Amino acid sequence: MKCPSCNADDDSVVDSREADGGAAVRRRRECNRCGRRFTTYERVERAERLVVVKKDGTRVPFSADNVMRGIVAACGKRPIPEERKVAVVREVEDELGREFDREVSSTEIGRRVAAKLRAIDAIAYIRFASEHEDFRTLEDIAAEVRAVQESPRDMRDQRRLFDG
Repeated sequence: MKCPSCNADDDSVVDSREADGGAAVRRRRECNRCGRRFTTYERVERAERLVVVKKDGTRVPFSADNVMRGIVAACGKRPIPEERKVAVVREVEDELGREFDREVSSTEIGRRVAAKLRAIDAIAYIRFASEHEDFRTLEDIAAEVRAVQESPRDMRDQRRLFDG
């Protein structure tokens, strides 16, 4: 592992522990050249890459970076820690890896991200939904806002929003 400070490839692991509920190993490392400490994570790499089926029928490899970009855009300047956004991406990626063998629809990914954002921040959820659902009018957005206000933690409306 190369040191992020001096780029040396000579370090020692000084601490190792379980992370992400056992889905990863967190290693605290110390560079033997400059003495700086840094953290790395070890995760299982899925042998087969998940393919996303987009609404137009095209297929693209799943990208956690794309999911993160959507979350960052939805969160804007909301007070949501970066660690929480990263956790949402990991949770969605892990769920998809467990539940889908080869392909997953972009609608399903959107549904899962939206559900997690709704539980974190209603405004980020509405922003995300307005980008990923084809709202045609202000009334469509207002109806979704009312649904969130009436039952902010109830995910039953989530299926309605992303079905279709």
